[in-house]
Amino acid sequence: MADIISRDGTWSFDGDTVRIVPGGKVHPVRQELGELAVPLHAVAGVSFEPDRKGGRLRLRLRTGACPVLRAADGRLKDASDPYQLVVEKDRTGVAEYLVDEIRNALIIEQVPDGPVDRFLLPGPSVPVSGGGGDGTASFDGETVRLTWNWKAEESKTAGGAVTLPLAEVTGVRWMPAIGLENGSLRFDRGSVSASPAKFDPYSLDLWGLSKREYTAVLVAAAVLVRMPAPPGPALPLEASLEPVPSPAPVPAPSADDHDVLLRRLRELGELHQAGILTDDEFAAAKQAVLKRL
Repeated sequence: MADIISRDGTWSFDGDTVRIVPGGKVHPVRQELGELAVPLHAVAGVSFEPDRKGGRLRLRLRTGACPVLRAADGRLKDASDPYQLVVEKDRTGVAEYLVDEIRNALIIEQVPDGPVDRFLLPGPSVPVSGGGGDGTASFDGETVRLTWNWKAEESKTAGGAVTLPLAEVTGVRWMPAIGLENGSLRFDRGSVSASPAKFDPYSLDLWGLSKREYTAVLVAAAVLVRMPAPPGPALPLEASLEPVPSPAPVPAPSADDHDVLLRRLRELGELHQAGILTDDEFAAAKQAVLKRL
């Protein structure tokens, strides 16, 4: 068991799961998302980036594994990214140890770092709500509801709140405010709307004046993960809640049978000879296997 506790939150790793608990004063996206349990087979890599104040842990997930990252499409700020942790200067050694433990497990279990064809994390729990700007979006697992505030255009407020059954949603798109450009949360129904978000009754217009406006991405992720799986490989990744089988674990050897771990040692040696593993990586991975003999 390896763990690290900082003001920004807590990460722990038991060999199978990276458990992430946000700290008390973090970005609203991380607060609302809450505790995360990331299975090892959803992890593509991990790193620690030191700086003069301590550093930052980054957990890199396999493409398509997390609905929040899928909805954000690389647009989350560091402070709102649930897979980053700010580390104090006196905890850097613990952070490096945690990184080594996760990396060793990825090597031993031979977890691929490529994309997956369905979500490996369940996404935000429902009901969920978020947004800002000219209104609020909420989702209860079956229906999306958009309600407007006094800042919304008359073309929106005149029609009242919008209720959209999940079965009618064909796409959801989130874009944060960038510079002078407003952001948006858009729900598509059969076709992609070309209307500006401020006039589109199925969109929120997000101005980015508050961190809480970022919580609209959680609504997008909750909808995305519950949408029916689209047909055909050319469409977006399958958003299934059914559990995905993890890579076959290494069976625990009996007292007189160590064939599995000995084979893994040979594989590690081949990777080292081929130059894929550095001397340090090979030594650490070899030691981890030997502990299980």
